[in-house]
Amino acid sequence: MEIIWWLIAVSVVLVGLITWAFLWAVDSGQFDNLDAPATAILMDDDKVPGDPQRETAPSTSSRGAG
Repeated sequence: MEIIWWLIAVSVVLVGLITWAFLWAVDSGQFDNLDAPATAILMDDDKVPGDPQRETAPSTSSRGAG
């Protein structure tokens, strides 16, 4: 019967920790925007503004022609 009291005490502590973690996540904005991560994978980001490697024009070469 003594183990029941230990289990109740441990479960109350765990519920308290889980509740604190959930409230912290809500307060810190973890659940503010649930749609953007799901659609971000669909966006085409081949050309990033300010990226010098991607803004240069492709070089024209006569290799393979003729």
